[in-house]
Amino acid sequence: MIHIKKIETFIRAYIKSMRLYYSFITGIAGLIGISYYQYLAYSTEKHSLIFQPTSFTKLVVIMIILFFAWGINQIYNDYLGINEDRINAPERPMVTGELNPKYAILLSTLLMTCAILVTWFYLEPVAVIPLFAGIILNLIYEYAKGYGIWGNIIFGIMISICAVFGFLASGKTDASIISVGNILMILYLSLLNGLMTLYTYFKDYEGDKLAGKNTLIVKLGIERSKKLALFASFLPIFIFMIFYFGFEVWAYQLNNIFMELALIATGMQLWTGYLYYENPIGSKTYFSLSMNFRACACTESAIIAIFNPAFGVVLFLLSYFFIGFLFNFHVNVKG
Repeated sequence: MIHIKKIETFIRAYIKSMRLYYSFITGIAGLIGISYYQYLAYSTEKHSLIFQPTSFTKLVVIMIILFFAWGINQIYNDYLGINEDRINAPERPMVTGELNPKYAILLSTLLMTCAILVTWFYLEPVAVIPLFAGIILNLIYEYAKGYGIWGNIIFGIMISICAVFGFLASGKTDASIISVGNILMILYLSLLNGLMTLYTYFKDYEGDKLAGKNTLIVKLGIERSKKLALFASFLPIFIFMIFYFGFEVWAYQLNNIFMELALIATGMQLWTGYLYYENPIGSKTYFSLSMNFRACACTESAIIAIFNPAFGVVLFLLSYFFIGFLFNFHVNVKG
C-alpha cells in the first residue's frame, strides 16, 4: 500500500513538473508542419504524386508525440537547472524532493526512446533527425540561456524544429521542401518562440542574477529589458509583413480567416509586451505568462489557418482556452 502511494506521488509530481500548459507551444508548432504537408498533398496534381494524405491514426500519434514532447523534456530542464530553481522556484517537485530526479530522468528517457522508436518504425525514419535535434537543443538550451540572447535563439530554433518533425513525420517527401520560403518560415517560428521565452526570463530575473545566469534580461537590466519587451512585441507582425510582402517567397494566399485571427493574435502580442513593460517584476510578472503563451500559440494557429482555415480557428480557440485552464493548476509562483 505504501509502495502504491509512493508511485502515485511520483506520477503526480512528474505531471506537475511537465507544466502541460507549455504543451501547446510544441504541439501547435508541430501542427504547422502537419497542416503544410496536408496542404501540399491536396493542393496540386504535381504535389500529390509526392505528398500523400496522412492517415488519421498516424496524425494522432504525431500529435501525441508533439504535445507531450515539451513536458518530457522539461524534466531534463528541471534537473539541469535545479540550482537556479532553488532560488527562483523553491517549491518545484524536484527541488523539494517530491520528485525523485533519478527516476524522473529515467522515465523521460524511456518515453523519449519510445517516441524515437515509434517514429522510426511506424511514422517516417527521416523524422528522427529533427527529433534528435530537438533533444540536443533542449540540453544545450539550459546552458545557452546563461549567455544572453543565445538562450532565446537556441530555444526558438528548438521549438521551430517541431514544425519540421510534424512535416517529415506526416509522410514521404523530397528535396523540394528545401526552399527559401520554408527556411524563412522556420526562422519566423524561431522568432515567435524566442520572443516568448524572452518574456519568461522576467520572472526569474532575481534568481538568475544570484545564480550567475546572464540571461538577456540580466544582461540588460530591468529598465532596458522592459522597453525591449514593448518594442519586441511589434516584431511578429512586422517581420511577417517583410517576409510575405517584401521577399515574396511565400506563394500561399492569405485568406480572410487568417487575417482575422492574425489581427487578434497581434493584439495579444502587443498586450503581452505592455504587461511586461508595466510589471517587469513581482507576482504579476508570473501571471502574465498565461497571455504570453496564448499569444505565441494563437499566432501559430493563425498561420495554420493559411493552409486549413477551419482547423486554424479550432486550434486558436482551443489554445486560448486550454492554456489558461492548465495554467490555473500552476498558480504557485514558487512552484
